[in-house]
Amino acid sequence: MNILDRIIVDKKREVILKKSIIPVSQLEASVFFGKKTISLSQNLRNSNSGIIAEHKRRSPSKAEINYSFTVEEVVKGYEDAGACGISVLTDGKYFGGSLDDLLLARASVNIPLLRKEFIIDEYQILEAKAHGADLILLIAAVLTREEIKSLSEFAKGLGLEVLLEVHNLEELEKSIMPTLDMIGVNNRNLKTFEVSLDFSKQLADQIPNDFVKVSESGISSIEAINELKPYGYKGFLIGENFMKTDNAGKAATEFISKLI
Repeated sequence: MNILDRIIVDKKREVILKKSIIPVSQLEASVFFGKKTISLSQNLRNSNSGIIAEHKRRSPSKAEINYSFTVEEVVKGYEDAGACGISVLTDGKYFGGSLDDLLLARASVNIPLLRKEFIIDEYQILEAKAHGADLILLIAAVLTREEIKSLSEFAKGLGLEVLLEVHNLEELEKSIMPTLDMIGVNNRNLKTFEVSLDFSKQLADQIPNDFVKVSESGISSIEAINELKPYGYKGFLIGENFMKTDNAGKAATEFISKLI
């Protein structure tokens, strides 16, 4: 069993437990259910930098990245830096995140927030909306076409945008549908954790222009972004590169200033 399989097994258990104690009606009572969401896809289309900055404390591939910042410090730093949106990890066991991180981020900034999570159930999409997210991530590697369709339709019904993550042509071909807003190519193989920008380059022509193209993982330099832009990429998700520094917001500011 690879790391992704283990995460999904744990996630299924987690969702069952959460459903048993927090009813849907409680999530729907959140003040955020009446709030209009902010469009990340629109921000990316209109941006020169296209940076989606991530709040990530640790990961399975890098045990600890950074535990010394508060969520507020990180996300405000990202907003001030000019990020188009912010990705907030909410998985606890493997990434050290939580839904509270999403809530604190929402209280701190007015730019689009992505709930970065292994979503397998509509309940998690309700959680995302209830905690202030503007969009969700769906990972093609762990979902069937039917699941991608039903989950993306459910998200759109709540006014949330959808970023669909793929890693190869097979995942892309099974996933293309009108209920997606953005298609992200993960440059990290989630089964081996090998990283290469070639994944983004190889899939670029296969992604229809109806969708905003996003490149994720392994982007640590201005050169990498300049290399990917000619392939039609408008969004670039960067987490570890900022979080591993002493000041994530300052690192993002310096990075983005070189792109504008």
